[in-house]
Amino acid sequence: MEKTVIIQTGDIIIKLLMKNTPLAEKIYNTLPLTARTRIWGKEIYFEIPVTSKLENAVNEVNKGDVAYWNEGRCLCLFFGPTPISKGEKPIPASAVEVVGEMISDYAKLETISSEETITIKKEP
Repeated sequence: MEKTVIIQTGDIIIKLLMKNTPLAEKIYNTLPLTARTRIWGKEIYFEIPVTSKLENAVNEVNKGDVAYWNEGRCLCLFFGPTPISKGEKPIPASAVEVVGEMISDYAKLETISSEETITIKKEP
């Protein structure tokens, strides 16, 4: 069964499709939650109440990827290059595990600022 998640801040709503992995399941089971956004280039990240090792760590992701960053206990939404990217491909600050992908238009994430309230919940 597909697990879809809704992320909302203000009028911006983004749908995520979670992967079928133990870590994605662990994150899904913590929902709903509210957090404060942080921005790093074209990455939005926020702390979540999940502690886990990375089973499938990667150092490079794609636009639209949703990943867990265990060093910061954060969920990360990648929508473009980060400060350490050499081109347009997002490069995380350190290893992450991809746990899902954004399935709606994520270009509107550009309008989000740091310290905004973000709500993450299971799609009914």
